[in-house]
Amino acid sequence: MSTAADDAEVRARWQELVDAIDAARVAYYGHDAPTISDAEYDVLFAELTALEAEHPTLVTGDSPTQTVGGERAEMFEPVEHLERMLSLDNVFDTDELQAWFDRLARELGAVPELVCELKIDGLAVDAVYREGRLASLATRGDGRIGEDVTANVAWMTCVPVALHTHPDGPPLPEVLEVRGEVFFNLDDFAEINDHMLDLGRTPYANPRNAAAGTLRQRVDRRVAELDAARAAGSTRVSRLQAEADRAKDLLRRLRLVVHGLGRADGFAPTTLSDAYAAIESWGLPTAATTRLVDDQVAVRDYIESFAETRTGIAHDIDGVVVKVDSLALQGRLGATSRAPRWAIAYKYPPEVVRTRLLDIRVNVGRTGRVTPYGVMAPVKVSGTTVEMATLHNASEVKRKGVLIGDMVFLRKAGEIIPEILGPVVEVRDGSERAFVMPTHCPSCGTELRPEKEGDVDIRCPNARSCPAQLRERLFHIGSRSALDIEGLGWKAAGALLDDGLLTSEAGLFDLTAEDLLRSPFFTAADSTAGDVRLSENARKFLASLAAAKDRDLWRVLVALSIRHVGPTAARELARVFGSMVELRAADVEQLSAVEGVGAVIAAAFQEWFEVDWHVEIVDSWAAAGVRMADQRSSAPRHLEGLSVVVTGTLAGFTRDQATAALQDAGAKVTGSVSKRTGFVVVGENPGSKFDKAISLGVPVLDEAGLQVLLESGAEAAREVAQAPSGQ
Repeated sequence: MSTAADDAEVRARWQELVDAIDAARVAYYGHDAPTISDAEYDVLFAELTALEAEHPTLVTGDSPTQTVGGERAEMFEPVEHLERMLSLDNVFDTDELQAWFDRLARELGAVPELVCELKIDGLAVDAVYREGRLASLATRGDGRIGEDVTANVAWMTCVPVALHTHPDGPPLPEVLEVRGEVFFNLDDFAEINDHMLDLGRTPYANPRNAAAGTLRQRVDRRVAELDAARAAGSTRVSRLQAEADRAKDLLRRLRLVVHGLGRADGFAPTTLSDAYAAIESWGLPTAATTRLVDDQVAVRDYIESFAETRTGIAHDIDGVVVKVDSLALQGRLGATSRAPRWAIAYKYPPEVVRTRLLDIRVNVGRTGRVTPYGVMAPVKVSGTTVEMATLHNASEVKRKGVLIGDMVFLRKAGEIIPEILGPVVEVRDGSERAFVMPTHCPSCGTELRPEKEGDVDIRCPNARSCPAQLRERLFHIGSRSALDIEGLGWKAAGALLDDGLLTSEAGLFDLTAEDLLRSPFFTAADSTAGDVRLSENARKFLASLAAAKDRDLWRVLVALSIRHVGPTAARELARVFGSMVELRAADVEQLSAVEGVGAVIAAAFQEWFEVDWHVEIVDSWAAAGVRMADQRSSAPRHLEGLSVVVTGTLAGFTRDQATAALQDAGAKVTGSVSKRTGFVVVGENPGSKFDKAISLGVPVLDEAGLQVLLESGAEAAREVAQAPSGQ
């Protein structure tokens, strides 16, 4: 039995949650500048929902659980939506999704056909067409009344002003109201944030806020102000012109995807999928990734598929929306005060989170470059816990405006590299402090300096004996892109140096079991004999070290940490010259003539071999049995000059194997699709590169087609090029 004190405590917590959510909504919807991450908002909202479920008397009509977030700004005229725009309820795991399926089954007798769509991270809008012409474009607002942004359509290429009919499609309704998402592609979002940082402003936390900030501006007023200034001969004309041009350019870059139907007079589809087909036939953009599925397994497959490939999509997504396809069943299920019961949003783990920047430290890389990095309060992003993120250089720290102690927005770029987007300036309390770049190497004490005048990077010039650089170089030798030595990781590299087994890379291939027994890292106590023996990992390390002696020449070149020489340049150098002897004898002109090398890489290559201790490394490895020449391949290079993109998961190749096979045949393997791409090879879950290939008319090969390309050449491959079934 609850007491009055208990009830007061519950009500106080309810009010705290309501206030926090309302404040977050104002920042997010009203100012397009969130002060908390989406994940933090979801946690608050889930707690409020659970609290109200347990204490129903707390629920009021204006509770966040009963309302749609977003108020109309005063600078815009109000627009009343013809039909109410709702929000969506969220689920965060398969158990919660199953509970939604179970509710459908109880209400309808069985789970019906469903539509799966990607949940784009954008701004919800409502477009109304009368007699086929655009009457209004509005933001969602509070779900009933939004903001009239129709004037901005003059510069938006994504919103058709007039619709058209297709000979095989339905006629245009007298009144058509559609709902959609306005968004930026990721490349545009990155450029926008770079521009914000250049202006000294807080970057947008996500593409949705960038899209909202762009659409929710009065560009017509900017243009009018410019015209007035020009007529008056004002000195502000050039500045106003630049601002107006920038605003127009951003509006042109916005994209639109229609994902819902509001009011439609004279149009009565029976299913949502039929409605989408009609909407597309009238010239409105719909998503090519939308799928009609007939069971729960297919829904889960769709969710898992895009969870794996979401980083390959041109725009940000934060989940998948699942909807009942039958419009009659949608009507039967109805809606709550804020969300339909016939749809649910499955949210992926957050890609953007908020955390505290505890410190900024520096790391010394294998080429001596000194890089600041942020040390943060541990936070989970994209499924892993992150505590550190690079800040590139002192200029970047200053440009991003981050201070030690700041609350910052963090994202995982490509779900791999943690990146600090920028500070949450609004929550600073004055205790934050600026980062000061060190003047001396934290590892060896050598004075730091730029390599040449004007460089933004500073380096430790003590390349030979700086412990930090040496450790990084040893670690790099063992990496997959170099000699791929199992057991030569970060800790092992440190142990080899700290325990005196190595003083440079030169002695790496001379290491013996007796040497490793001198290091506790490589040993394990033998409980039966009472002595020390090599650990199993140490034995694997020695075996892998021996196998690495027979690696291809290009891998040896990469392992030497020659500035600018990565796998692509190394492959071409090894292919053309064939041996280390020939490479060392080549001059800059001969080196730079190699495709993909050029003058900068050629000069860096030759300069590296002019350093005596560098030559000692090569000579030592050669003496220890490392192969310094490739066997000349007789295989034809029949794909010379052909550009190929590989995407998705192949059954018979790893990505590296497919790349190597194509490069050996002369092809250039790139990461992006363009009109100059010769073929796109697709496996399972190919992502947006497949869609772009289709849109550009680039031939698409499945794995069998890749074999044809490798064995018979481009002409034969074009004959079998096709879009894989089911995509």
